[in-house]
Amino acid sequence: MASDLDIARAATLRPIGDIAITAGIPADALIPYGRYKGKVDFGFIETLEPRPNGALVLVVGISPTPAGEGKTTTTIGLGDALRAAGQRTMIALREPSLGPCFGQKGGATGGGHAQVAPMDEINLHFTGDFHAITSANNLLAALLDNHLYWGNALGVDPRKISVQRAIDMNDRSLRETVLGLGHGANGAAREQKFDITVASEVMAVFCLAKNLADLQTRLARMVIAERRDGSPVTPADINAVGAMTALLRDALQPNLVQTLEGTPALVHGGPFANIAHGCNSVMATTTALKLADFVVTEAGFGADLGGEKFLDIKCRQAGLAPSCAVVVATMRALKMHAGVAKADLGTPNPAAVAEGASNLRRHVAAMRAFGLPVIVAINGFLGDTEAERAALRTALDADEITAVFCTHWADGSAGAAELAKAVIAATEAKSARYAPLYPDDMPIADKLRTLVQKIYGGDDIDLAPKAARQIARLEARGYGNLPVCMAKTQYSFTADPTRRGAPSGFTLPIREIKLSAGAGFIVALAGDILTMPGLPRVPAADSIGVNADGEIFGIF
Repeated sequence: MASDLDIARAATLRPIGDIAITAGIPADALIPYGRYKGKVDFGFIETLEPRPNGALVLVVGISPTPAGEGKTTTTIGLGDALRAAGQRTMIALREPSLGPCFGQKGGATGGGHAQVAPMDEINLHFTGDFHAITSANNLLAALLDNHLYWGNALGVDPRKISVQRAIDMNDRSLRETVLGLGHGANGAAREQKFDITVASEVMAVFCLAKNLADLQTRLARMVIAERRDGSPVTPADINAVGAMTALLRDALQPNLVQTLEGTPALVHGGPFANIAHGCNSVMATTTALKLADFVVTEAGFGADLGGEKFLDIKCRQAGLAPSCAVVVATMRALKMHAGVAKADLGTPNPAAVAEGASNLRRHVAAMRAFGLPVIVAINGFLGDTEAERAALRTALDADEITAVFCTHWADGSAGAAELAKAVIAATEAKSARYAPLYPDDMPIADKLRTLVQKIYGGDDIDLAPKAARQIARLEARGYGNLPVCMAKTQYSFTADPTRRGAPSGFTLPIREIKLSAGAGFIVALAGDILTMPGLPRVPAADSIGVNADGEIFGIF
């Protein structure tokens, strides 16, 4: 069977200028990066107005399993199908991180005949956005350490530095480091942690900024340290904002690429959803809404993580109102949520599908909690049986959930035609009544408790004493009105990644609270979640290389 990369290379891509014309972007507003990539100029974006009847469609998954769900593949297949149905459509996706590309998860450009391209370039350096974000973050850290070295005029407490260095790679050895060894010429010795770039606050600021001016405002209000008297230190205090903005200016312009069927796609920004807010950039989403009648976007992992953060953080800050949500699952993944071993997933098992549907139903309920109509997309695999489909329909009937069976991996847009019809019908019904899950003025602990009870299906939170003190301090300083960003395992509604399905009656442990003042949210770390992943025993990097013709191989 042909690999995703083989299928992508067999496709005939159109010049990026042609794709821009399809999207309504004139030639002088496109900044080409080679034949098949480009950026959309700020000046052109500022002249656009949102289309009055534009529909924003959010695609999320169930709790991920090793069986795979195909959320990005479904997002692309749906976008292609909407365009094939005559709708003016754009797709808005996150950029892949090098961490999972060389680690375990693989690439993030879809699969089969539902991909954005050129997939190898997008999965690697793309247009350099992540390098710019990494550089801006590390410039900020370097300028703060330089301030300490040259006398510390601001009175920064070296024990209260919160800005961390970043690298877009899985590297567990950088989770705890010591800087400044080798006597005073290298600065004062102190402990320092590294984040993966996609978990950094600079990434979050980049993705939530509405324009260049908003980017500078958000960078300026980040809290990067404290003085000895407890007052905050910001990038503005050390004159870092201008240089950081200079590094990020070009990167902030959204990236234009295409699907294998020629649908325009803006692929821009890429925070993880388990340790950050999990959505592509506001710049990309709002630009697409000014150019298309249907915009299909995704949020990372399940409705409980990326979906909730898209709706409680991104939509709240950017003034977005989705028209409907699509929750993606596979028969294989549902069987795993019922406890079936990966080796046995090819065996028909209608009873396991029905049992595993409990996870799917809870994700649907999570999206409905925000007032959105929900459609389930079952991403088809060879070996799925009619008996399994019937068992799933029965399991979903009690909750009046519409499920559409799709074959877009194998058949492209034709395989998602029925899903497109369902999405069009849902948007034309105008039944969406989007509202955030909680009000701004709810206390921070109650926001976390609301997430656990209304989205995860648990009973309560267990605040560690350190976390309780941090919450009290943030609320006393006027940050209590910010939304919360839960950092937890993506594999379960609980903090235990082994608890699949739809557990209930649990308490979620919150061990630490962090402020992201520039991004405009508060991060809560639950359980053992880390902001710097490690590589698996056999990383994907082992299989990646370049052949004699100079072509990259081994990327999913």
